[in-house]
Amino acid sequence: MGVILPLLMLVLTSAPCSAATLPQTSAVPGGIALIPLGATPPGTVRFEGGPVMVLPDAGQYWAVVGIPLTQAPGEATLTLPGGATLPFAVATKDYPTQSLTVPNSHHVNPTAEELVRIRNEASALRRGLDLFSADHPAFPLAMPVQGVVSSPFGLRRIFNGEPRKPHSGLDLAADEGSEIRAPAAGVVVLTGNQFFNGNTVLLDHGQGLVTFYGHMSRIDVKVGQAVVRGQVLGRVGHTGRATGPHLHWGVSLNGVMVDPRLVTGEWR
Repeated sequence: MGVILPLLMLVLTSAPCSAATLPQTSAVPGGIALIPLGATPPGTVRFEGGPVMVLPDAGQYWAVVGIPLTQAPGEATLTLPGGATLPFAVATKDYPTQSLTVPNSHHVNPTAEELVRIRNEASALRRGLDLFSADHPAFPLAMPVQGVVSSPFGLRRIFNGEPRKPHSGLDLAADEGSEIRAPAAGVVVLTGNQFFNGNTVLLDHGQGLVTFYGHMSRIDVKVGQAVVRGQVLGRVGHTGRATGPHLHWGVSLNGVMVDPRLVTGEWR
């Protein structure tokens, strides 16, 4: 049995420990927990069996942990090298509900043939979102498009009167054809046209930080391509399940989708 360290009660604040190095913290479902680990490099730290980002800042190391939207409020646990465990607190957060009308009924109730395609695409996305490379990500990330937030993260969504999964990113409304730019340096790990997401790109930024771009009208990058901050990835569109031109921007941390505003320094 691992050694249980005293429960670490995180202060839920929008202020990062260092705006240049760490994202903002909000230890709620769909948020990010910043957990101090001490001045010595800790080795691989895990949450729910998978590795988490560890970054140095202010003289010590920090675990940067993405918390699933499905996480129950209360105590959660990190596993440290050697089997020791470090509990931390997850607070409650209630997300509002959004009802949308989707003209194409197949985007709400797909056929059996379409479901096969959807499952294959979901598997490819999962492989990309679960990547954990050694690159060192740089915070804060830039917003990828100049637009207005039309749908925030975490909304409980109802399509044509039927409940569906919560909204896993930000919808940024912008003119058709507006440039979509890389928010930070990364490597393109997936491109393609998907049933729900339309034209889609995934960027790997390192240590479990992967960003997602959906509903694009055009893709201007290729798998394996290294991109720099500000480089054009493609253009805004409304491909897939979309009611108008916008970018669906998602941020995955240790394999779970978190509120993108926490990595841009714009969370309130």
